Amino acid sequence: MGVVLALGAALAYGLSDVLGGVLSRRASSWSVALIAQTVGAVGLALAAWRIPADPSGTALLWGAASGIGSGLGTAFLYRGLAAGAMNVVAPLSALGAALVPVVVGVSLGERPAVTAWVGVACAFPAIWLVSRAGPGRGRPRSAAAGVRDGLLAGASFGVLFVALGQVPASAGLWPLALGQCVALAVIATGAVVAGAPVRGVGRAVGAGSVLVGLCSALATLLYQLAARAQLVSLAAVITSLYPALTVALAALVLQERVNRRQGLGLGLAAAAVALVSLS
Repeated sequence: MGVVLALGAALAYGLSDVLGGVLSRRASSWSVALIAQTVGAVGLALAAWRIPADPSGTALLWGAASGIGSGLGTAFLYRGLAAGAMNVVAPLSALGAALVPVVVGVSLGERPAVTAWVGVACAFPAIWLVSRAGPGRGRPRSAAAGVRDGLLAGASFGVLFVALGQVPASAGLWPLALGQCVALAVIATGAVVAGAPVRGVGRAVGAGSVLVGLCSALATLLYQLAARAQLVSLAAVITSLYPALTVALAALVLQERVNRRQGLGLGLAAAAVALVSLS
């Protein structure tokens, strides 16, 4: 059941990324992120209110920590999707989200199998290859922005995954709802600090942003349930398969091309995630 929940989280995250990336090219990425995060926070707060639970202070602190990771990850991801190609940003963010829980686990005494270490070895050349965008006017700057934000988003989502993995089932959904509220505050603060344009959006973009928020909240909920059913590192790497859908839709809908080096990098990235998940 844990694997099924993690795969469901991957599908929901992938759909959220595609929609968020498309909308961020039509309106301010900060506006899209704020609307989506507000919807997610309200939705999970209502769900938490309906489910009896007695969260401890420690569980709430882990929930708040997950919100910091989620807020930073969302901000970097949407900015990267708006400025760079989806087939660069999404895989890099997934590698960070998969590898950070493994690194934290090792530091806490876990000893991954040999297959996990092989996966880690595949990850580094994958990062380099997937960042090699093809030639084209304005492309290098776009690729550089995508690589930077993809890596930052991945590290932040890794924090999200690790923190949610520490929340016990007895805490219910309140830590998750608190995390969504903290994430909203982080995104709003980031928009103010960056001096980003936060303005009204059209009806279509607004409706799409609501759908993005619902998909993201569902994905986070499914991941937490998966992390309760199995090892956090395993749930994290399976959930990190979400770029498969993102890249596929980007190629089919947006006609984003994948050159040979990027194709090899994506293959190594998939191998890294798969090998780490076998540990």
